[in-house]
Amino acid sequence: MTFKPHGKHLIAGEWVTSEKTFVSEPAHGPSYEYAVGTPELIDQAVQSAEEAFWSFGYSTRQDRADFLNAIADEIEARADAITEIGSQETGLPEARLQGERGRTTGQLRLFASHILAGDYLDRRYDAALPERAPLPRPELAMVQRPIGPVAVFGASNFPLAFSTAGGDTASALAAGCPVVVKGHSAHPGTGEIVAEAIHAAIIKCGMHPGVFSLIQGGKRDVGTSLVQHPLIKAVGFTGSLAGGRALFDLCAQRDEPIPFFGELGSVNPMFVLPAALSARGDNIAAGWAGSLTMGAGQFCTNPGIVVAIKGADTDAFIRSATAALEPVGAQTMLTDGIASAYRAGRDRVAGTTGVRAVLTSMCDLRNATPYLFATTGQDWLANHILAEEVFGPLGLIVVVDDMEEMRAIARSLQGQLTCTLHMDDADTEDARSLMPILERKAGRVLANGFPTGVEVCDTMVHGGPYPASTNFGATSVGTLAIRRFLRPVCYQNMPAALLPDDLL
Repeated sequence: MTFKPHGKHLIAGEWVTSEKTFVSEPAHGPSYEYAVGTPELIDQAVQSAEEAFWSFGYSTRQDRADFLNAIADEIEARADAITEIGSQETGLPEARLQGERGRTTGQLRLFASHILAGDYLDRRYDAALPERAPLPRPELAMVQRPIGPVAVFGASNFPLAFSTAGGDTASALAAGCPVVVKGHSAHPGTGEIVAEAIHAAIIKCGMHPGVFSLIQGGKRDVGTSLVQHPLIKAVGFTGSLAGGRALFDLCAQRDEPIPFFGELGSVNPMFVLPAALSARGDNIAAGWAGSLTMGAGQFCTNPGIVVAIKGADTDAFIRSATAALEPVGAQTMLTDGIASAYRAGRDRVAGTTGVRAVLTSMCDLRNATPYLFATTGQDWLANHILAEEVFGPLGLIVVVDDMEEMRAIARSLQGQLTCTLHMDDADTEDARSLMPILERKAGRVLANGFPTGVEVCDTMVHGGPYPASTNFGATSVGTLAIRRFLRPVCYQNMPAALLPDDLL
């Protein structure tokens, strides 16, 4: 049976509507009307989140783990409906959505097991030293505590893993922080079903209804009222540099500035070193083409830039990459706006001095086809516009004169989510000379792989220096993401009866 959305917001356990509506713009299938959020509804949701914090923020880790697992169960119970409307809204293939759903529920379950283990609390003890001279030391204990209500903005390119119950929401709930989600208008039906799953888990686990709210639609005033609400203590965001920077500035301008954890994109450069290029340039080119065009290039870790030293091997690499990209047909992009921005980025690169077109194609409406361009290291360094992300399947090969110029390219980079080295044993010294630069530029450094695909695990870092993210000490993927929504509290000479249970 086809799922038909009701188009309402979820606020404090109630499905509510509003006067204005907007109509969804699916890639295929029927459109539906959804209520438009308002600052007044934001206030209701945040006030309820603050009320919920007094119980949820002091709940046991077992209760929160049960809650996270219940959300995962309820999402899986709605699997077919999520896949159906998610595919209609985004144009993503069913297999991709099924995989993303598994990633989302797996993430919830991972966080549940992680908080039960307790290591994330970073508990520390210093025993009293009453006989110490010249002054005694008091008894001290420290533990990480939840910060309060968190605002989360859904992402356009991941309707499940980075949206309603995605990494930001899951990590905030794991920490003990209620969440208010501003849903993305590109996939409101998907967001609604997932919100229904969370609502069902709230009822099943007996949680305060204000622990989660979803506000759909709304213009800039809705997002502004959310990040500037005095009861919101942090913001999670995945999206464009312009949108994220605007919200970041709003967070900083508050009477009480709050952390803004924004993941804003990256060109994710790959440095192909000479021995690897000579030995397996064709394979690297084919792998790059697959990574570049996966999901119409709509991944924040899409490797848009390749840097290689000029010569016959690089010429052969360009030919191999071209041959691998040529058969790739048009793919549906997530929204008309993203498709339009992709074409604008293509035109920006094509119109830059020193850039030559290697592979051109034709795309219009909501479709994307691959493009390949090449430039020299000198022209790259002279045109900083080439270092700006083009969200889609567009690749740029930067041909440098030597390793010295390759290192200059690396030093010129802004912050990145990822940097990749393709190397063989004979490239070790060259790779070693790049490593100090790359680890200063990126949150994740790869060898002989492709960065699309971010593993959800303890060690993953999905973040990096600005503008890859707005907080280089954090990650939006992996168990370390929970730490974003905690702060350390020290207790001095505190009676055991007053200490948090997590310290006992």
